[in-house]
Amino acid sequence: MVALGKNDLLGKFMPADNPDFIQVKSGIESDNEHYLRIEAAKAWEQMRLSALPDNIHLKLVSSTRNFDRQKQIWENKWSGQTAVNGVYFTEHNPDNTTKAKEILKFSAMPGTSRHHWGTDIDINSVEEEYFETPKGKDVFRWLKVNAPKFGFEQPYTAKSDARPLGYEEEKWHWSFMPLSKVFLRNYMRQIEYSDITGFNGAELAEQLKVIPVYVFGINSLCR
Repeated sequence: MVALGKNDLLGKFMPADNPDFIQVKSGIESDNEHYLRIEAAKAWEQMRLSALPDNIHLKLVSSTRNFDRQKQIWENKWSGQTAVNGVYFTEHNPDNTTKAKEILKFSAMPGTSRHHWGTDIDINSVEEEYFETPKGKDVFRWLKVNAPKFGFEQPYTAKSDARPLGYEEEKWHWSFMPLSKVFLRNYMRQIEYSDITGFNGAELAEQLKVIPVYVFGINSLCR
């Protein structure tokens, strides 16, 4: 992997045009195009195939999201087009700080998402309700035991004394450690709050300490 620049860390590129990325074509949940860094894509495919004999069917529901895609997700929630934890902000209009905190329970500010890096994936569903079903419980149990064998760890584990800060638990989100640890180290060294800009609410990034609280508020195995 070549040296990482700020655009790589902030998601300011097109994965389809980046030679370090490959389109993932198997184990896809929707018609959307999915791209990952080549090493992460190979590990995903190995893990997906390994799960089949155990009657575990892993599907990719989200992969690389660049800055523009993350901005769209964030601003749709900010403007009330998309519900945030069951609430539309057009119907309930909190102050901007409260609004940002609510979005940050499950969605990253553009420029701060691990999905920018091409190392992180969402598996089968991004709804907690799925992982409370018998099938979802089986998938999560399998991932907890087997995903580390392929280099994947869950960055957003349940809140605890070990991980008191950051996003709520995401049982669907798994990160390819051989690459994402490198990205995290570079992010913490290179990115400043002045780099987190260009979207509604960006001025709150420093106030809410999104770098130490959200970017670094992860499972210790992912650091």
